[in-house]
Amino acid sequence: MVYKIIISPRAQKEIEEAIDYYAIRSSDAPMDFISSLNETYNILSVNPHFRIYYKNVRSIGLNVFPYSLFYTINEKKTYDKPAILFPL
Repeated sequence: MVYKIIISPRAQKEIEEAIDYYAIRSSDAPMDFISSLNETYNILSVNPHFRIYYKNVRSIGLNVFPYSLFYTINEKKTYDKPAILFPL
């Protein structure tokens, strides 16, 4: 089963702030951050059942970068496929 990734406006804002932060420090870091984020999304879309952080909130860390994604899994088919939601 493939899960749909849904990013909340709050999470999108934090992602954009991280990209801006890395852009100040390096010309390569923003693209590396985006690549790491996309790799993690691809992993989660296939198998989102990583460690439970608190109650039904799960988390997975990004490779190389000091960020973790916190998410919930919506197994109900209220979307065209089950969804992973970032963040709560």
